[in-house]
Amino acid sequence: MGDVDSSRAFLRDVKRIVLKVGTAVVTRNDGRIALGRLGALCEQLKELNTQGYEVILVSSGAVGLGRQRLRYRKLINSSFADLQKPQAEIDGKACAAVGQNCLMALYDTLFSQLDVSSAQLLVTDSDFRDKDFRRQLNDTVKSLLSLKVVPIFNENDAVSTRRAPYEDSSGIFWDNDSLAALLALELKADLLVLLSDVEGLYSGPPSDPRSKLIHTYIKEKHQTEITFGDKSRVGRGGMTAKVKAAVNAAYAGIPVIITSGFAPECLTKVLQGQRIGTLFHQDAHLWCSVREVDARGMAIAARESSRRLQAMTSEQRKKILLDIADAIEANAKKIIVENEADVSAAQQAGYEKSLISRLALKPSKITSLANSVRVLANMEDPIGHVLKKTELAVGLVLEKTSSPLGVLLIVFESRPDALVQIASLAIRSGNGLLLKGGKEARRSNAILHKVITEAIPESVGGKLIGLVTSREEIPDLLKLDDVIDLVIPRGSNKLVSQIKNSTKIPVLGHADGICHLYVDKSANMDMAKRIVLDAKLDYPAACNAMETLLVHKDLVHTSLFNDLIVDLSSEGVTLYGGPRASASLNIPEVHSFHLEYSSLACTIELVDDVHAAIDHIHEHGSAHTDCIIAEDQEVVDLFLGQVDSAAVFHNASTRFCDGARFGLGAEVGISTSRIHARGPVGVEGLLTTRWILRGSGQVVNGDKGITYTHKDLPIEP
Repeated sequence: MGDVDSSRAFLRDVKRIVLKVGTAVVTRNDGRIALGRLGALCEQLKELNTQGYEVILVSSGAVGLGRQRLRYRKLINSSFADLQKPQAEIDGKACAAVGQNCLMALYDTLFSQLDVSSAQLLVTDSDFRDKDFRRQLNDTVKSLLSLKVVPIFNENDAVSTRRAPYEDSSGIFWDNDSLAALLALELKADLLVLLSDVEGLYSGPPSDPRSKLIHTYIKEKHQTEITFGDKSRVGRGGMTAKVKAAVNAAYAGIPVIITSGFAPECLTKVLQGQRIGTLFHQDAHLWCSVREVDARGMAIAARESSRRLQAMTSEQRKKILLDIADAIEANAKKIIVENEADVSAAQQAGYEKSLISRLALKPSKITSLANSVRVLANMEDPIGHVLKKTELAVGLVLEKTSSPLGVLLIVFESRPDALVQIASLAIRSGNGLLLKGGKEARRSNAILHKVITEAIPESVGGKLIGLVTSREEIPDLLKLDDVIDLVIPRGSNKLVSQIKNSTKIPVLGHADGICHLYVDKSANMDMAKRIVLDAKLDYPAACNAMETLLVHKDLVHTSLFNDLIVDLSSEGVTLYGGPRASASLNIPEVHSFHLEYSSLACTIELVDDVHAAIDHIHEHGSAHTDCIIAEDQEVVDLFLGQVDSAAVFHNASTRFCDGARFGLGAEVGISTSRIHARGPVGVEGLLTTRWILRGSGQVVNGDKGITYTHKDLPIEP
């Protein structure tokens, strides 16, 4: 016995089997019946029948047999003169009518020698539209199986309304592979076996030595990376048709195995659970780690899918996003169940409340996420915009256009909603994407990834967005500077620093969110109170929450400032002070100004004026978001002009520094980098540029025959 696969243990409980035998198995290379192979197959069916299995056979080969028989009769009955004329192709339906008789006669002879009875059932696509037919079909098959009779199905091509047996792929089923899948569902089979002329599904054409046999098909993993070879030498579809039928049946609940009908005892080995052929099962993604694809393979697959995405029209890309939004809402209950399991596990593990807050997905949050995806979908398509148009010379025009970056690697912690935002931004900007979420959101990320990738059409492929499931894969991905174009870490200072120190790939992000709010002596204190409380209390765990409050020294003994301190304390904010504030306000002195609390705590310090506030921000800040509350316009202009941060605000809460609030639809993160993009990074931050030159035969030739004009041209809307 060969290797038994633990994932195929369910085969021990199989009773009813639908077996489809392809034309390539029934016939030899010369088109004649493969008697030895067919006889051996019938012997296996006899043994299964004896052991109590219920076997339903779907057999191809009738059209090929009929064509061979009719060609022979035509040759015998033709004169020498007839043979000199062009020979018309024999009608396919006539071939089917003759071939069905030949095929059944052969099966009847073989089974009779084994003391087994068989029955022929010819069906057409239109039959299955009739509920009474389907009910009678079940009754007839049930009766035949109880009598140990082997039902043999075939499409009745002789009277089918299809244009031709090998040309029309419309209807409920379109070939014997899809018929077998339909019968497996209709007759409630426990297993569907599709016999082919190769060992199973390969990653490429079986003749290619680089191709590998796929033992378990995982839709999320394999649908975009398989390359099919030529169709079957006979029959209608070959492996492409088998895979399509297998996927449809498997995801409807019927396990499927594609294996070779040439191998001895193939059915016996399948039912023993041996690791032969390719298994299709609706739970296969739970058994086999997607990590079977190496890091490079994931990145390359994402790039290839992104190129297919870029080739689509703007409306097609928009529809993908709208479908994703609908899918998120349609699967809200499933998402909440998985998320609640993550939250419960995090609580039991003793995680901080701030992390659990970021982790939770409430129904309102899911609705908001879906709506944010729709906002992105309805934004102007960012790909292929002409940014600048220049005439270099007469008849030679240069265009600078917007273009996707390529493949992004996003590493984020805690927040599963980030997965939706990032994925939708990647699709809108035409980029491939690899995602690695925190382990605390494992189940939430998995269900969100599944919902999103299943909404992506097969013409693009779910590999557009890869989900990295293990921390061990990150070091391998960070080495792939030739296939990954940008890394965006979203998380702690430690995470961002580790990634920056571990890769040659450009990194976009921020290590800290130490946001300052400076209250000038000219400030409206009622306004200041509202803004300070919002900046600290609205979402303390956010990177754009206020962490340091700088106050002009002249305000320290005013009643309005004292009211602000009391309000912060009464809201549960723990206050720490710099050297000056701790002495004046009698609060604990902070050990460092470089602190991101991400909780209900903040640092307060007194400064002499706006210049001192700016100096403090430059020395201790993280160049994220800093704000001034003031009415003195000269002071305001000084602050806005000199504070060197990604976002600088006047009289507004730091919490406004957000991609959605900025009207970007969503954000992949907030960048404090000085190259490429700063602040909330939306679609535009995920684009680069290309140069398109349109000429009319110009050559350089030492610049002798060309006169450069370098004239700016208007950009057409």
